Amino acid sequence: MIDLLFGPFALEFMQRALVTALVVGALCSTIGTYVVLRKLSFIGDGIAHASFAGIVVAYLRGLDYYVGAGVVAVLTALGIGYVTRRGRVALDTAIGVLFTGAFALGVFLMSKQGHYNVDLEGFLFGNILAVSRNDLVLIVTLAVVVVAALALLYRALLFTSFDPVVAEAAGINAAFVDYALLVLLALTIIISLESVGIVLVAALLVTPAATAYQLTQSFNRMLALSACIGTACSVVGLYLSYYLNAASGATIVLLVTVAFFAAMGASRLRRA
Repeated sequence: MIDLLFGPFALEFMQRALVTALVVGALCSTIGTYVVLRKLSFIGDGIAHASFAGIVVAYLRGLDYYVGAGVVAVLTALGIGYVTRRGRVALDTAIGVLFTGAFALGVFLMSKQGHYNVDLEGFLFGNILAVSRNDLVLIVTLAVVVVAALALLYRALLFTSFDPVVAEAAGINAAFVDYALLVLLALTIIISLESVGIVLVAALLVTPAATAYQLTQSFNRMLALSACIGTACSVVGLYLSYYLNAASGATIVLLVTVAFFAAMGASRLRRA
């Protein structure tokens, strides 16, 4: 039993993967609480796909992929906020227009190259076992920045998530808070690219929070439960992917999906 639990972590890459799983699972699930409450579930998928254009541009220019993905993700997030507020366009429409445009730009630029030697599949589907020491430092640093910002904006985010009109009347700049949340969401997605990938990051943002929503009506409990579910599923999913020799990101997402349906079943039994 001891070897089963601790044996994998004799390997350095598994140690880095464990820290990454803890950070990404907790962070995505925490900010995902606001995503679910604000009905922004589609936005995580949109920003994640838009970041593909940044990865391609970074590859073509010889830059760090995280820098390219981060710049495009933040610009897309801000663009979504601006178009929604100024363009009289529904949020889901703005997301659809901007993310498809950015993703198409990435595909277009890549199609112009005769060949390429970058592993884009890793960014699309994730590989937490491939996180390097430098990647881990960047992930932890960005995570600390995002968590600090969320703590500072806690009251404003709480008010604007439930009633933005009352929040404005109370002196809270709802527009600033919305833009700040979009930027923090973009940074969270960049943090998660290496571990779960573009395709699966939206699930880790939404599913743990949706699972917690099935179990409690209290915002603070939902926040704590979401973080616990996301962290636990990420760590257990890492174990399972190691022993089953399966894709880590997909295993983690499948696990949180199972947790969601289990919570939904428990919620229905409790109401019956």
